[in-house]
Amino acid sequence: MQHQHQIVIIGGGNAGISVAAQLLRKNKQLDISIIDPASKHYYQPAWTLVGSGVFDIQKTERNEADVLPEGVKWVKQKVTSMTPENNTLQLDNGDNVQYEYLIVAPGIQLNWHEIKGLKETLGKNNVCSNYSFEQAPYTFECIKNFKGGKAIFHNPQTPVKCGGAPHKIMYMAADYFRKHNLLDKANIQYWSGAAKLFAVPKYEKTLLKVCERAGIKLNFMVKMTEIDGPGKKAKFIGIGEDNKDKEYEVEFDMIHVTPPQSAPDFIKSSSLANAAGWVDVDKHTLQHVKFANIFSLGDSSGLPISKTGAAIRKQAPVVVENMLATINHLPLTGIYNGYTSCPLVTGYGKLVLAEFDYDNIPQETFPFDQSKERWSMYQMKRRVLPWLYWNKILPGKM
Repeated sequence: MQHQHQIVIIGGGNAGISVAAQLLRKNKQLDISIIDPASKHYYQPAWTLVGSGVFDIQKTERNEADVLPEGVKWVKQKVTSMTPENNTLQLDNGDNVQYEYLIVAPGIQLNWHEIKGLKETLGKNNVCSNYSFEQAPYTFECIKNFKGGKAIFHNPQTPVKCGGAPHKIMYMAADYFRKHNLLDKANIQYWSGAAKLFAVPKYEKTLLKVCERAGIKLNFMVKMTEIDGPGKKAKFIGIGEDNKDKEYEVEFDMIHVTPPQSAPDFIKSSSLANAAGWVDVDKHTLQHVKFANIFSLGDSSGLPISKTGAAIRKQAPVVVENMLATINHLPLTGIYNGYTSCPLVTGYGKLVLAEFDYDNIPQETFPFDQSKERWSMYQMKRRVLPWLYWNKILPGKM
């Protein structure tokens, strides 16, 4: 079967839905189709709070049908391949989709299988992860039942969605241990594939103090290769200049694992991908560098910035403006400056609101120093941002 639409959006997550809603607010006559196989839609930024025991997982889930903008046609299938040379997508049920204009926003792919033994032990043996709806509640079980020993927190060597999440849960765990007089019995360690804790010095300075306060040992430029849940051991290999190929075996009493991540396979194997597999777009206009009728935003785009919902909020209006300009044969005037934000919870009732651009220069919203831990910012993340997401961002009102 052949589908044909003026605008096709791959992905019914934050990026796809907010762009569709904003496009229809500008022009209700547009013929828009969203392709996404998921029947549920998740507010993922709250999963750190779920894993910390302060947010109900059920409140992060809604039916996809209930959040899709009125007037959009939903194709509930998965894209398996793309032929941008003739404006065609292939779906997993054998159908083809023809488009005039394409917006690529399928999100990021979680590659659990890249760590040997992870899929088999996840959700038991004190091996947890906030990176899925099913697994996030188990993180708090592990934290709550911890009686002392080694608590390991892992960050992979790949880009990830919400770059702060792998260490945010570590700060929450440390604060929980402190509140329950277990901090002196805890050996907390961070094992990361990155070269440093945080890219922006202003905020990293505060985070390093948080680590010092909890006695957290930091290990950088390492890649997890294998995990043995029943044996309570994880294997890492060095990927830096100084530790290249060095092997580490790390014992744990609990471990939080962040899966390696990439663009979806159908993008990596297409002519849309850059050398690293992400959608190759101009970093300011978000238009594809080769195909002028294609735009991309969100986690699957090749933008050199932290992959966050806050980044999507600033990218969406740029895609909308430039897509409409392209349809009307006008010059592109929408410019994205690389804005992103990481609301970094550093403990219960404490948050550092990092906001910055492509050059890692802070772009702060409030008239105070956002690198300081604040109760007000924690309340904003816990109570205000989820409401804004469902009621303002997804409907295209901001």
